[in-house]
Amino acid sequence: MKDVKGKVAFITGGASGMGLGMARAFAAAGMKVMIGDIEAGPAQAAVDELKAKGHDAACVRVDVTKLDDMHAAAKKTIDTFGKVHVLCNNAGVGCGGRSETAKMRNWQWVVDVNLWGVVHGLQAFVPLIQSHGESGHVVSTASVAGMISIPGTGPYNATKYAVVGIMETMMIEQKDTNLGISVLCPGLVATNLGTSARNRQDQYGGAAKPNPKDAIAGSLSDGLDPDIVGRLVLEAIQENQPYIFTNPALGYMMENRFKNIAAAHAWAENSRALAGVKQSAILPG
Repeated sequence: MKDVKGKVAFITGGASGMGLGMARAFAAAGMKVMIGDIEAGPAQAAVDELKAKGHDAACVRVDVTKLDDMHAAAKKTIDTFGKVHVLCNNAGVGCGGRSETAKMRNWQWVVDVNLWGVVHGLQAFVPLIQSHGESGHVVSTASVAGMISIPGTGPYNATKYAVVGIMETMMIEQKDTNLGISVLCPGLVATNLGTSARNRQDQYGGAAKPNPKDAIAGSLSDGLDPDIVGRLVLEAIQENQPYIFTNPALGYMMENRFKNIAAAHAWAENSRALAGVKQSAILPG
């Protein structure tokens, strides 16, 4: 999508952080922006900010854990702007804890927002993007924690690895179409992810105040400006870049992971259990 002027973007988690950074970058490039967020007040404030600069923007309250909410947001986007070209599945929550000891309600919350929220976005918006025959793009926010595992955040890591897998699958499935696919894997960005429990729904235990001892929140405060991430995402959409990394300096960690995987394949080639076994080097599809 080299030419984005006049195109329509829908962004979940668009009232703050990276989502707001995307909204600002898209609007500055001449796009029409629909901000979706669970916080109605900040979403309207974001719209007011964009409109004050002469941009075309609107908002809708949406809980990404609910498929009906996402379909309603898609309908409002079409009713407001006529079409949709770009989907940014950006809403996400953070939760510390080991996989074996994290509270189940926290597991369910993180999975429902970070994983099902992405699936719901794809289900509600991709058919609409494809329906008009024009070029489009989908960006889903994962994390560097979807490429390397960060200790003490088992549930979070699991959802981000899942998002990477979903988007990599779509990259293959859509490679011969006019729908671009990207996965955003940010490092530390100065967002309010560390205080995301302020919006935790009642079924997951309700809202909670930030923990003053939370190391994640402190680390994020020193992270990259989310407006820079927004401009980076716009650039990636225009250049059809599949993987979007905000901190190339972390690449060595991924290289170490790939080396460990290659070493494990070498070990398997010499294992006693697989000795003499003939297998195909091709997978279905």
